[in-house]
Amino acid sequence: MENRPDLPPEIARRRTFAIIAHPDAGKTTLTEKFLLYGGAIQMAGQVRAKGEARRTRSDFMKMEQDRGISVSASAMSFDFGEYRFNLVDTPGHSDFSEDTYRTLTAVDAAIMVIDGAKGVESQTRKLFEVCRLRDLPILTFCNKMDREARDTFEIIDEIQENLAIDVAPASWPIGSGREFIGCYDMLHDRLELMDRADRNKVAQTVSISGLDDPKLAEHLPADLLAKLREEVEMARELLPAFDRNSFLEGHMTPIWFGSAINSFGVRELMGGISEYGPMPQPQMAASRQIAPEEKPVTGFVFKVQANMDPKHRDRVAFVRLASGHFARGMKLTHVRSKKPMAVTNPVLFLAADRELAEEAWAGDIIGIPNHGQLRIGDALTEGEGLRFTGIPSFAPELLQTVRATDPMKAKHLEKALMQFAEEGAAKVFKPMIGSGFIVGVVGALQFEVLASRIGLEYGIPVRFEGSQFTSARWVAGPKDKVDAFAETNKGHLAQDHDGDLVYLTRLQWDIDRIERDHPDLKLTATKEMMV
Repeated sequence: MENRPDLPPEIARRRTFAIIAHPDAGKTTLTEKFLLYGGAIQMAGQVRAKGEARRTRSDFMKMEQDRGISVSASAMSFDFGEYRFNLVDTPGHSDFSEDTYRTLTAVDAAIMVIDGAKGVESQTRKLFEVCRLRDLPILTFCNKMDREARDTFEIIDEIQENLAIDVAPASWPIGSGREFIGCYDMLHDRLELMDRADRNKVAQTVSISGLDDPKLAEHLPADLLAKLREEVEMARELLPAFDRNSFLEGHMTPIWFGSAINSFGVRELMGGISEYGPMPQPQMAASRQIAPEEKPVTGFVFKVQANMDPKHRDRVAFVRLASGHFARGMKLTHVRSKKPMAVTNPVLFLAADRELAEEAWAGDIIGIPNHGQLRIGDALTEGEGLRFTGIPSFAPELLQTVRATDPMKAKHLEKALMQFAEEGAAKVFKPMIGSGFIVGVVGALQFEVLASRIGLEYGIPVRFEGSQFTSARWVAGPKDKVDAFAETNKGHLAQDHDGDLVYLTRLQWDIDRIERDHPDLKLTATKEMMV
């Protein structure tokens, strides 16, 4: 990291990150407050508040608004001080983990939100593992300190033990639950006091010189002050001090405490990302590493969102720029089809509002409206035949057959399913024998989302029914061996939407039998989404 050349100032001021959390830890509220401080919205809408006016800005799919969960990962760009934040919202619900995995390939850092009462939960652990695989630097925000929370040392211990990462406190809470009045900023020696009266008001800050400063007594009750002095002294002896290199290598996470709904601790966290967060990082391609300061523009598609505007059958491909300075109207080569694409209407997102992007730099995320040419994993370059690596596609864990309740609409259903398959919302398999489609997903809630979206966006009522198959594996090997295998196992075979061969299984025994009888073939549970 140290010996790389200085990045151009426009790229160096970019901070591209995602927020990961267990459902209900307060991720959407935190996203809102980020937008509020970034000046992107005037008033934060509570997730469950009444009325259209106060719908959460980052949740724009009908089902997300009804249920108060974020299903699709949206990207938002806004300025904070001299920095440009690109915030990618990830679904917190465990049934959408695949979308989240792919989103994490497009960011340089992650913010992990933890509930002060519940600590590290299962979904947090899963997402954390993905960050680990990519060595992403992680900042931790311990939310909901204004409710009854656990002991601060206990929370830190749990993170260290469960996630095997060093935790360095960036702030220290003063009181908890009803007693919670603010935090002591350990990195800048400041007192941050929370205003409970006005949720959208920024906390007041008092600069102090150390914990012995007499000014402290004017703002804090004596018992809380004594406790704060004792705890901070213990923390400084027992816990490691913040070390930026260790954080950037993914071995240490700084932790801030606060309450997102009361707008408390959020600005300090944003300051932490600005000050210590990583600049746009080099991206891995099959042939070489791509540095952000390279002149030619390159980027890859990590998400496709269909029908963002139900009035137009449009699809937007979210592209993470890996290098260069992009300008609207540029001609880029679509590597998979080797065709040039003139990108005339790229968009920047402010949740559901879009504006035309006149320019964008490495690290930014832009949306490119298209009619199905762009798929997840596609590379866009100025001519170089790059293939970006590390964007995974996972074998689904649940399989069901799908039928249109109106047989006249079967043709339209095929089109709708293909669109969702290309968007990455589900795997769609066309069995070699028989009609109909088998849809595979990672979590059960996705069937509901699919049925609701096919009904809303295409006007086709559908029915999902149980399938005899329980899992799917991609088949790879020498062509003659694969063809011979296909001849004898037609009843178990299907093709995915890319035309690749998939073996549908009922039992683990099926997989073991194939591996035993056909040693030349490989059955894999993941497939790289590459061209």
